[in-house]
Amino acid sequence: MTTLTELECSLCGARYDPAQARNVCTCGGPLLARYDLATVRASWSRDWIRSGPTSMWRCAPVLPVRNPASIVSLGEGLTPLVRAARLAERVGARDLWVKDEGLNPTGSVQARGLSCAVPMAREFGIREVAMASTGPAANALAAYAAACGIPAHLFLPRDVPRADLVGCQACGAEVTLVDGLLDAAAQALAAAQQTRGWFDLSALQEPYRLEGQKTMAYELAEQMGWRLPDAMLCPVGSGLGLIGTWKGFEEMEQLGWIGPERPRMIAVQAQGCRPVVDAFERGADHCDVFERAHTVAAGLRVPKPAGDSLILAILRQSGGTAVAVADHEMLGAAAELAELEGILPAPEGGACVAALRRLLESGFLQPESRVVILNPASGLRYVETYATRLPRAAFSEQDKLGGLITPR
Repeated sequence: MTTLTELECSLCGARYDPAQARNVCTCGGPLLARYDLATVRASWSRDWIRSGPTSMWRCAPVLPVRNPASIVSLGEGLTPLVRAARLAERVGARDLWVKDEGLNPTGSVQARGLSCAVPMAREFGIREVAMASTGPAANALAAYAAACGIPAHLFLPRDVPRADLVGCQACGAEVTLVDGLLDAAAQALAAAQQTRGWFDLSALQEPYRLEGQKTMAYELAEQMGWRLPDAMLCPVGSGLGLIGTWKGFEEMEQLGWIGPERPRMIAVQAQGCRPVVDAFERGADHCDVFERAHTVAAGLRVPKPAGDSLILAILRQSGGTAVAVADHEMLGAAAELAELEGILPAPEGGACVAALRRLLESGFLQPESRVVILNPASGLRYVETYATRLPRAAFSEQDKLGGLITPR
């Protein structure tokens, strides 16, 4: 299975034995899993990966789980890469693709990370897990914790999307709703941990969710014939998707599966919550807390990402940028993607479409650029948002269907 050798702090470089469960470095920095990539390179090839399981676990040598019996897979990964030819023509691009993560279990990319982190918790003998989340990650944790038979305790903003709340409760998780945003939920979790001793699986508060997220990079490279795109637009809340994808690219270069070329990584945020955009524009290496954050895209409503320094370093190293779009722009662009390509994205995915149009108009991206948009979740998780914000989807109480299954 794994070739995991150590954990390395992303800030101070301290190294730790991966045989022990850890959250973050003593300096507070996120920990990164490191592997014996020389052994992987000598034993496996990029062609071999195709013979692996039909899930993200085909990447097992560069994932941390030691015991195959620990794995609980719900079919995460191997999501489609869809060519968006009609949308490309509309926005003025020629080679546009959508990596649609909405087809993962629980309807979001977060299934990848929790499919990795929860089995690791089980290997360490952890009995109960917890998380502060904006919604989609909590739903994924509830599902994988249920599949592993581990109690989950979730702290969410009170206005969390209904689909996430129902999903968490249906899987038997204990849910605590908190007034405020993700930072308030994290504070409530920290207070509870002092007496309960739960293991925290919040974003970048442990090293293994990131490992599941990085499998997107391996899939993307394989799906594109091992030639990476020129640019990749990623919605950034916690930043796990962008950081994990970049980590995957770095590993594949060391394995000899790809060359040194990298896509320009573009962080997309909401105008009402843009800590990364503001930090990037002022040349800072960390983000300030974004006060009074507000946006319909729950996954983007993160006032300060835990991996802010990593995100900003990746943007600059790749020659990328950071863009913020208004809520009405992302919702309109989401409807455009649905109408032209049949993909109803999460508002976060719609934000990437809106950002792409702006970058093409400004000349930052050229029409001939090969571009991938990351849609992190299914738009069906946001039916209330679309029903009330999109004119075509709006309905009244009298329009609701009812009868044998639901009351009118």
